[in-house]
Order: sequence, then structure tokens, then C-alpha cells
Amino acid sequence: MTKINNLIEKIDSGKNPLFQDLYGTDEAVLKEQADRYAALMNEFEKTYGADDVQLFSSPGRTEIGGNHTDHNYGRVLAGAVNLDNIAVAAANGTDKIRVKSVGYPAFEVDLSDLEIDKSNFYTSSSLVKGICARMKEKGYKIGGFDACVEGRVPKGSGLSSSASFEVLMGTIINELFNDGKMSAVENAIIGQWAENNYFGKPCGLMDQTACSVGGLITIDFKDPAKPIVKEVDFDFVSTGFSLVITDVGGGHDDAASQEEYASLPTEMKAVAAELGAGVLREVTWEQVMEKIPEIREKTGDRAILRAYHFFGDNQRVVDQVAALENDDFQAFLKMVVESGYSSYMYNQNIYDVVHKHEQVVSMALALSEMVLKGSGAWRVHGGGFGGTIQAFVPQDKLSEYVNALEHVYGKGACHKLFIRNQGSVKLDL
Repeated sequence: MTKINNLIEKIDSGKNPLFQDLYGTDEAVLKEQADRYAALMNEFEKTYGADDVQLFSSPGRTEIGGNHTDHNYGRVLAGAVNLDNIAVAAANGTDKIRVKSVGYPAFEVDLSDLEIDKSNFYTSSSLVKGICARMKEKGYKIGGFDACVEGRVPKGSGLSSSASFEVLMGTIINELFNDGKMSAVENAIIGQWAENNYFGKPCGLMDQTACSVGGLITIDFKDPAKPIVKEVDFDFVSTGFSLVITDVGGGHDDAASQEEYASLPTEMKAVAAELGAGVLREVTWEQVMEKIPEIREKTGDRAILRAYHFFGDNQRVVDQVAALENDDFQAFLKMVVESGYSSYMYNQNIYDVVHKHEQVVSMALALSEMVLKGSGAWRVHGGGFGGTIQAFVPQDKLSEYVNALEHVYGKGACHKLFIRNQGSVKLDL
């Protein structure tokens, strides 16, 4: 633990190697980040009356390859980004966790009751409770702590604000009570387990792993208990292209839309079940193809189309990694576009059929094609049905692209990002 005044003094200018690794070298950005941490530390002292704290940061993530492949034990290509959630935290010597997030109601978790409570699904407190329950079950120590959290990973943006929050909480517990012994990958697995079982969302493991591990990585989830994580050695900055994530809004939290999202893994698994398997990774497209007449009678056509997308995007990840490692960026861009078309035509996660008149992602993809066709790449980003799209934009088209998208979605909708090397970490300043 370190006194707040000492930490504020250390980060006053933001000019230290760790800050530059997390946020880049722009002096104005570094100063703004230093002010951000200082404000959160002051808020912690005001809220909890303590000034011995630790600082934490957990990035959002960008999915670069493999759209909706992870939940069927497929492959993904992903990177941690420089938008993050940060926390000021300290153990409080009780059996209660108290969390105050800027812009959200404060909540408390009682560690004496870690049972699943379905009436508390879709809440931050349920995630924290689930993480604690699973860590305790795995033999890790848990304990009460106080935390103030401030997030720059936009909720519903496809940059995985929930996964970033989950691994942030896991990192805090790991550092405060376990001397950092838990690995980044296990932190991700526990976060996903909590989201599945305590939050009520059947997500895959890609988001948590990318946020927890950091850098540009490819992940193979063939054995989800032991995902194979490999760093990809490629410098995006050297290409002269910008990675732009555009927040297009949309998306709904009503039961019908939640059901629409949940249908993606469910329908893929239904196809696998007709072949006696649990997930699509356990079968081949050739096996599906042979039995399409029988399978479609049970699952419907959309499920088979989604399976076709899975096999295409799963192989595309291998090919994208190979292209990057061979420094063939043009081949990589071509596959980004192919992945986007597959998501639109076959996976069908571009717009919500329940709210079919709202096609914010479809419109953004059309605008992107208008500006970037023949020179860049564009695709849906993350879960779909709203949220964000991703584009790789050459510098000579950057202003035109941002202007076109922000003309429709509002000033500030486009985020120019970079891949950050650090995953979810305690800041050792």
C-alpha cells in the first residue's frame, strides 16, 4: 500500500514508463490520465476515509478476428486497447466488498453469502460475488476491500466493458490477498465463469482473456479450461493505418434482445448436438454438410448458416495470424472484410430482428464501404446488434472516414486506438 499523496506526486506529470506503456507518449493525454487517477484517489479518500491504497488498470479489448467463435471453442485474434477501467483499492479488514463506480450506484457484496441469486442477474454486484465464489472454490484467498472505479471503456461499445471490469476485480483480489499468484489466463477463466453463472450471460472466453493478458494475441479455445494463448509479433503502427472503433449506439436490454443475442451460441451448439457433439469445434463442416437435410428439420436454416460462419471465421483466424507474421498486411485486410461479410450474411448479428427498423450497424458498414472500399477494411465488432464497428483506415482517408461516420453518429463517436501491451495490472509506480 502507498499513501495517496505520494502516489499523486509520482504521477503528477504522467511521465513515467508505465503510464507511457498504457496511454502512449502524447503529453496532453498523459497529463489528463494523471489528473484522472488523482481525482479518483481523492474520491476514494473522501468516500472511505483511508489513504493507503493501490492502483489498478484493466484495458478494453478489440476483437480483430473470429466473430462469435469463442463460445463454440474456436479461435480468435484480439488485442488490448488503450481505453481502460481504473481502480483505487485497499483491503478493509471486513467480510464486505464495497465498490463505488463513477456514474453508477455504489454496491456492496457480503462475503458470508456467496450463493447464486438469480434475482440479481445482470448486475455488477453479481459479477463480483461470482468471482469471489469461484476464487474461493479454487483455493484462493478472498477478503473485504473498498474500491473506487472509473471507466473509459464505453458500456455497450463492443470493447468489453464488462469483461474489463471482471478481470479488474479479479486482479484486485489477486493482488490484495494472494500476492499476485493467480495467472492472467486463470483470472480470465474465473471472470467468464462468473458472467455465465452469476450474471446470467452465456458469453465465451475471448473478451476476458484479451483484457487480462494484454497485447496482440491469438487464443485457441479448443480446451476451454486450458486455452492456448500466443502473442502475435506485428507492429500495426508501422502500417500507416489507424484502427478506428466507431460507437454506433443501438442495442437493447429487453428480454427479446437478450434472447436474440443468446441464440447465437445456442443455435451453433444445436447444430453440433445433432452430430452428437457439444460444440462446433468438435465436428467438421463436412460432417454438417452431409447431414444438412436432417439437421435443418431440427434446428432451422439460420443455425446452419451460423455454423457455416463459425467454420469460416475459425479458419480465417489462422490465416490472419499467418498473414501478419509474414508481414502481408493487404492479405490481412482482405480477410477482415471477408469476416465482416460472413457475419452479415451467415452469422446474422448485424441487426436485431425484434427491432429491425434500427439498423445502426448496417448503416455504419455501408458508410465504411463507401469510403474504404479498395483501400481499407471494415467489419462488425464484438457481439453485434448495435455497439461498435471496426475499421482499418489508411491515413489519407482518416479525416474523410471520421467525418462520414461522425456526420451520422455524432462527434466523438470514432475512437482511434492502439494495442496496449499491458493487460489487467496493478500499477507499480
